Amino acid sequence: MILENKVILVTGASKGIGKEIALLLAKNGAKVIVNHSNSDKEANNTVNNIIKNGGNAIVVKADVSIREEVTYLFDKAIETYGRIDVLVNNAGVMISKKIKDNTQEDFTKQFNVNVRGVFNTLQEAESKLADNGNIINFSSSTVKLMFPTYALYSASKAAVEQMTRVFSKEIGRGISVNALAPGATETELFLKGKSQETINKLSAMNAFDRLAKPIDIARVVLFLSSDDSKWISGQVIGANGALV
Repeated sequence: MILENKVILVTGASKGIGKEIALLLAKNGAKVIVNHSNSDKEANNTVNNIIKNGGNAIVVKADVSIREEVTYLFDKAIETYGRIDVLVNNAGVMISKKIKDNTQEDFTKQFNVNVRGVFNTLQEAESKLADNGNIINFSSSTVKLMFPTYALYSASKAAVEQMTRVFSKEIGRGISVNALAPGATETELFLKGKSQETINKLSAMNAFDRLAKPIDIARVVLFLSSDDSKWISGQVIGANGALV
């Protein structure tokens, strides 16, 4: 129970990697705020799963791209549990198209959620995260790759990496700030629209000849949420099986 008595806010925690993170953190003793923006059923299922297994969690609906809703998210968490020790910025969207095919709306959606969303939560965390806390921002291993159709998504995650580096030196109060950059992971978001041939090709690009499972990424978040990781800050940690 390495997270016992820690209160952890996980954005985008209703399904996929975020759900796996919430379940694992709760299993290790954390009180978890399961955030979502439009997945009531899935978010409640995640919380019910945690409670059924003896954990402690609540659902808070909020769109991270809207500052007022992020303020509500933090305030509700603190109202319920008294504080927030760890922030996991997992919420994100991915639209895979060549640059020439992206619309203005595609650009806006990805940067609003992936970049403005992190910006909003970091602004709240500046005064509302507990001393000696931890922040884990989600990037992507695509930042280091030149995958066609991933330009805007990769650019949004590159922005997250730079905010992570700078904010790690700004926030102080003993708070560590890191980014986690997964590789290809078996989630609904990632697999949507991909052929088996594409999935096989991506699997073959890392050292283990498979896609990551959400639990592979959740285990890294578990470490970064714990006191064992305190001397790591301002870093981008690749969790991609030697993909890059």
